[in-house]
Amino acid sequence: MPLNIVQNNIVNMKVDAIVNAANMALQRGGGVCGAIFAAAGVEQLQAACDRIGGCAVGEAVITNGFNLPAKYIIHTVGPVWRGGGEGEAVLLRKCYINSLTLAVQHDCESVAFPLISAGIFGYPKDQALQVAVAAIRDFLADHDIDIYLVIYDKEDFLPDTRLGAAVNSYLAENLAPDHSRDYNIVRNVPAAETEEAEERYQALTVGEVFGAPIPSQSKSQAEKRIGELELDETFSEKLLRLIDAKGMTDVETYKRANIDRKLFSKIRSNKEYNPSKPTAIAFAIALRLNLDETLDLLGKAGYTLSPSLRSDVIIRFFIDKGIYDIHQINLYLFEHDQALLGA
Repeated sequence: MPLNIVQNNIVNMKVDAIVNAANMALQRGGGVCGAIFAAAGVEQLQAACDRIGGCAVGEAVITNGFNLPAKYIIHTVGPVWRGGGEGEAVLLRKCYINSLTLAVQHDCESVAFPLISAGIFGYPKDQALQVAVAAIRDFLADHDIDIYLVIYDKEDFLPDTRLGAAVNSYLAENLAPDHSRDYNIVRNVPAAETEEAEERYQALTVGEVFGAPIPSQSKSQAEKRIGELELDETFSEKLLRLIDAKGMTDVETYKRANIDRKLFSKIRSNKEYNPSKPTAIAFAIALRLNLDETLDLLGKAGYTLSPSLRSDVIIRFFIDKGIYDIHQINLYLFEHDQALLGA
């Protein structure tokens, strides 16, 4: 199951558990903690926390969600930033791993996190983000659970600035001027609707699938191209052949692609299955395909990478640089308000 990054208020997330950036005394605080207490019901949540008594830095405890849409609240105490030399990164990683372990123990299928320690605890936001993504990615390698990283204010979202500058430079050089209809879809899709969202996407018109309305002449050319592809192997057939050629397992493939297991099973069982464009690209990233190989795979589903689409140019950048970590790619797609891959 995937990692998704969304801009939202965490108290509104319809997941099995949300994570509270708590203090050691488990008392109502400010920021995310204060908002969660207010939404859950201050008196009943404080009483539940008082019964627990406290929580050490890096550890996690759990209470009911009370008035929240979430069934549970997982409380974890992040480290205060002291310059980075006192094991802050290790403790912050433990916050994510221990919270997710607790969620799995309580049969949660979906969890939403804030960016822990990046508020009043002073952890640099770019470093806090990298620790969060790395910890979640490593946990997902061995577990199936939907995880949301919830960003309340985009100004608090700071991926690596050096890589970000390189992405922006590449966009300036390669993005065609007519990109007023940049490919973008709603990212905040509840976990239970991932398959339904994928199926809704497949119901779009030819023009919508390619990312913008297609004039009559080019639309005819596009339909002709799709017709020609039908004479060759399908997307599903080519994907499965590439997985075998790369010596990868199904599990390794859909996890690298940030794809839900159920969706992958549907693709595997139906050779005529035509995925959405973000899903098709996600598999190309998972398989570490070069640009020509990526375009060939996308062509089986009727897509391409357009120089007029901001999302496509960002993806070209990462392929050109040989960076195939889909979660890192998604950080920059999110920063530019583009649809995430896989999730």
